[in-house]
Amino acid sequence: MSSRPPSSTQALGRTILRSVSRSFYLSIRFLPSQLSEPIALAYLLARTTDTVADTTRIPGTVRTEALKILSDGIQGKASREVVINHVVSFVPLQENAAERTLLDSLPDCLKWLEQTGGADRDDIRAVLEKITHGQMLDLQRFDNPAEVRALQSAADLDEYTYLVAGCVGEFWTRLCFRHLRDFASLIPDEMLALGRHYGMGLQLINVLRDAGSDLRSGRCYFPEDELRGAGLSAAQILSESDRLQPIYQRWMEIAQDDLECGMQYSRAIRNRRVRAATVLPALIGARTLALLHKAGASALHHTIKVPRREVRGMILSLAIHLASPKQIDTIFKEGRGD
Repeated sequence: MSSRPPSSTQALGRTILRSVSRSFYLSIRFLPSQLSEPIALAYLLARTTDTVADTTRIPGTVRTEALKILSDGIQGKASREVVINHVVSFVPLQENAAERTLLDSLPDCLKWLEQTGGADRDDIRAVLEKITHGQMLDLQRFDNPAEVRALQSAADLDEYTYLVAGCVGEFWTRLCFRHLRDFASLIPDEMLALGRHYGMGLQLINVLRDAGSDLRSGRCYFPEDELRGAGLSAAQILSESDRLQPIYQRWMEIAQDDLECGMQYSRAIRNRRVRAATVLPALIGARTLALLHKAGASALHHTIKVPRREVRGMILSLAIHLASPKQIDTIFKEGRGD
């Protein structure tokens, strides 16, 4: 069975990818086609499951059931027709036009998955199984948006960041070792471990950046036992955000350590194009952490985002200097404000 999707599906994938993810689309453009195609497909499927999970106008129990059916379809355990029938009601409820198009494209993405070569298809299914499990855990843990609930422990937060992103670092690593000769200067086990921490760090940055909006939606990813130690409840965070800062700063330091793993991972990559694609999220992440640090407690009440001009500057610098390890270290340090 061919591992290449029809050209119409490839074009659709590029168009939708560009509309639903600014930074990831920029990264994936660096990759050779044997990597960009399975990675793009996995990302589109993950964004589809995420869109279903986040459709708050539908009860959580219904979203959980739809996620299970969608997961079965991705795993080849349910027909495309069954999956589409369960997801079709989600389409008109999307306020974002790109996400409506994403859900409409689900039949094409499932067909693309069926036409993907065996090893890549198996890896896509394996990573999507973990991601959808993480999304369903979220729906179970935060099933009442009127009540602000916190994760119970740091282990729960680690589990969440692994299931929705750390496993993606492992997926990326397996694909690269399969498709690229002499991919890295480190052995697969070392790259898998670094990739796992890199993905977890990127998701942790998302948690920190989106903490305010998550709290307003009833979700608190800061561990309840840590909040108790600070004499703080999840429901009090937005009104007493200064008291959260020691906890917030500790998790920022953990995210920074994980980004360092991402930098170590990227330096070990021999292919310049793949190195550029891999390191860009770390460079954006480092800059995001610097902006969050500067904002302090106000980060919970404002949207923190790296300006597009800065991201374009990073990409231009990577291109001009052929993603040299020296240059990516320079951009990383500048982003942190060193």
